[in-house]
This record gives sequence, C-alpha cells and structure tokens, in this order.
Amino acid sequence: MNPALYIDHTLLKPETRMQEVTALCEEAVEYGFASVCIPPRFVRQAADLLYGSEVKTGTVVGFPLGYEMSTVKAVQADQAVQAGADELDMVIPLGAARDRDFSAVTEDVRAVVERAEGRTVKVILECCLFEAAIKQQLVEAVIAGGAQYVKSSTGFAASGATLEDIRLMTETAAGRIKVKAAGGIRDWSSCREFIRAGADRIGTSAGVAIMAQWRPYAE
Repeated sequence: MNPALYIDHTLLKPETRMQEVTALCEEAVEYGFASVCIPPRFVRQAADLLYGSEVKTGTVVGFPLGYEMSTVKAVQADQAVQAGADELDMVIPLGAARDRDFSAVTEDVRAVVERAEGRTVKVILECCLFEAAIKQQLVEAVIAGGAQYVKSSTGFAASGATLEDIRLMTETAAGRIKVKAAGGIRDWSSCREFIRAGADRIGTSAGVAIMAQWRPYAE
C-alpha cells in the first residue's frame, strides 16, 4: 500500500504564500501524491507547476464555513476550473444540514458539480457537527447532487476525521461515492487505519512525514 497514491497534499492556511505553494507542488511531484489542495488564488500557478505530472491541482469552494449562497459557490467553482483546477473540495451549507433541509444540500452540491464540468468534486460534511443518522442522510444528499466524493472535515472545526465517521460514510455510500478522510491525519499509522476503514483519499498537510514513516515498511 503506497500512501502517496491516496494523499491530497494540503496547504490551506489563510496566510499561505506563493513560495510555500511552490514547495508543496515540488513535494507532490517528488513523492507522487494524488493531488495538491491549495487556496483558490494559487490555482493557476500550481497548475503550471504541475503541468506534465500525474499530480492533480485541487482547490476549495465555500471553504471553510460553507455559508455562501449556492450561486456564489458556483462562480467560485467556475473560476477555479478556468484557472486550471482538476478537483474541487466544497463545504455544504451547514445550517441547512442542521435544519435537516437535505434538498438544499443536494442543490448546493449540484450547483458546484454543474460548473465543475466533469471534474472531481469532494463534498465536506464537517462530521463533528452531526449525529450518525444525519451524517448518513447527508451522504445520500451528496450522492443525489452528483459529486464524486464525500469528505469528513475541513480541518478547521472542533475536531477532524475519525475512524467511526469514515466507516459510517463508507458503509452508507456502499460504493456509490468515494470517501475522503481529512483533519488531523499526521502519521503513517493513522493514515493506514483510515485507508483500511474505507478512505479513498487522505487530506493531510503531513504528507512528507507520512512518506518518511512509511518507507521502512516498503523496503
């Protein structure tokens, strides 16, 4: 199991600088990560840096709070695609989810999926805010919206990914949508457990450290 194939090499700090994005892209190519995930303002530069590699350029929509109008998220998605993004990680309208307005969640997702023009859309539920039954209904709402992934966390909330959440989402998805674990995954041991629990992608800012820890197992 090569963890690089699962990792979205992530840098979403609000104070992120271009030189840090450049280093992130260089690391992603060196290690063969699945993608980078960066702030929208750096998408065009990152796409240029990654051109010719297997690494996808990823960015975020409605991040990290999710409370923009769906029309605004759609514009964000369109701008990201035009700048060269291959993948979009969006946040659902969390207030609508708390109100159990699952149709609003579906429509929000669909607005972004339509503007993504076939590119991968990963939908963040912020699992720490919801009980298990609501998380299951949110997975169904995301599937109805046409996204390719459902994702656990932004990494900016009270807590991040848990194995329980990943197992729940994987079981609910039943192969209809992929699952991404993100938030607090910083070592190879944790990364491995999340993959075993059903995660198809791992969002982490500790990709290089994870690879350093994994290499002795691969030798």
